[in-house]
Amino acid sequence: MEEVGNPESQIQKPNIIVFLVDDLGKEWLSSYGATDISTPNIDALSESGMQFNTVYGTPQCTPSRVTLLTGQYPFRHGWVNHWDVPRWGGGAHFDESLNPSLPLEMKKAGYKTFIGGKWQIDDFRVEPDALTRVGFDDYCMWTGYKTGNPEASQNRYNDPYIFTKEGSKLYPGEYGPDIFKECLIDFLRKNKEAPMFVYYPMVLTHGPYEKTPLDSEIPQTTLETHASMVRYTDLITGEIVHELDKLGIRENTLIIWTTDNGTSRGLSAHMNGRTIDGGKGSTSESGICLPFIASWPGTIEANTKSNALIDFTDLFPTFLDLADVNVGDNWRVGNETQMIDGKSFKSVLLGESLNSQREWILGMGGGNNARLTDQGVENQYVFRDRVVRNLRYKLTIGSNKSPKGFYDLETDPDEQQNLINQLNTEERNKNYEELLSVLDYFLDRDNDPRYIPNPRQPWDVEVTAESQVWKMESQ
Repeated sequence: MEEVGNPESQIQKPNIIVFLVDDLGKEWLSSYGATDISTPNIDALSESGMQFNTVYGTPQCTPSRVTLLTGQYPFRHGWVNHWDVPRWGGGAHFDESLNPSLPLEMKKAGYKTFIGGKWQIDDFRVEPDALTRVGFDDYCMWTGYKTGNPEASQNRYNDPYIFTKEGSKLYPGEYGPDIFKECLIDFLRKNKEAPMFVYYPMVLTHGPYEKTPLDSEIPQTTLETHASMVRYTDLITGEIVHELDKLGIRENTLIIWTTDNGTSRGLSAHMNGRTIDGGKGSTSESGICLPFIASWPGTIEANTKSNALIDFTDLFPTFLDLADVNVGDNWRVGNETQMIDGKSFKSVLLGESLNSQREWILGMGGGNNARLTDQGVENQYVFRDRVVRNLRYKLTIGSNKSPKGFYDLETDPDEQQNLINQLNTEERNKNYEELLSVLDYFLDRDNDPRYIPNPRQPWDVEVTAESQVWKMESQ
């Protein structure tokens, strides 16, 4: 690591707030060079701290969220593909007895914990205590139900159906994102004297595309509606930061602002002179190289940019590192020891190093390639396709474990020129071999999700994949 500083004093345990926006790429944030929209509050957050350029998630909802919670890659925790538990069910759920759980570990470290927004990996009708078990003291959640309840139960925006400690109910005439925000702010006010861990997986900007309270009239196009939803995300961001200032706890609060995957397909925007198509569901850079901002006034230097290599597995060990919990490569879960893939980037945040502990970052998956069997949720592929990159080069690996593409992202950010057969320079060949060696890190077979099944429910929507071949050894 390159040393750039060496703070001597022990820092107080910071509050940690994680914004996880739904379905939004860099091309919709003006701090990253977006020109179709202005996001002044997110820009201000970036200017107050550090904006990262090379942070990988996954191209789908469930894998990114479980990766954040566990510090493990999808091939290890098993949620390689999207699985919408409240809708598809089948007994699947996030099982904290068999998996690492970030909020549970933060709670053990002395933090008050809160979640507001979208969970999607438990069905609260089946497990009303799910969020308490995984470690949250309080919560305010969109239920995600589609069947088995009144029609309004699927609403997340206008007239939302929301789950709290008082149970689930309809909020007619109200706007869901406002309710989640107010619950979060109420939690901050009640717990400002204790260290707080706040996880805010927003429902914005995922479809359905509906008008926001900023709109006097219904927008005419999906693109206009999406832009309005981004502006409302920006507004909420500013309101929460303002509340931290009012409470006098802003300087002891680390804010991480990021998204779960790229923008939905069919939504294009302009950034730094390029047209960027929404990359959700794809391992293109627009699908997995995500906006990522860290703000902590007085600790993180303001208005800085970072090229440190980070991916979502790194959040688990970084937050616990900041909470003074010693995190190694292995973690005890029940009677089992499991490997943690993430590496703490605390030193990058504190200005002690320009570089993370990583030589590469990983993204994998795309599309919904999972089905329900008698054994539970099963991934289609023995080895799901994936991409590995360093600061400049990116290697794509097929489900037969063979390299398929090699790209120079510095000269070809849109990944149009495959160099796999043009390893004709020493630099290209060296980087290709280094990225190819990462294959040795992977399991021979991807795991399927680990959980003790819940009873199947009459409202479960069947997800069929009978036309596909299972398990696939190659592609």
